[in-house]
Amino acid sequence: MLHDLLNALALVLVIEGILPFANPAGMRKAWLAMAQLDDRALRVAGLLSMLTGVALLYLFR
Repeated sequence: MLHDLLNALALVLVIEGILPFANPAGMRKAWLAMAQLDDRALRVAGLLSMLTGVALLYLFR
């Protein structure tokens, strides 16, 4: 189980590194836009991201 968790963490780091590597200016704009959002909007985005991840895990397992 620990091995799977570490593999998942490694994949997250690889996937999250793709956009800043490929388009740093676009990523900077996205971060600036996110900084302007209120807390509720960020929480909803985080919740949707987590639910999507759980749904994908359920589908793929």
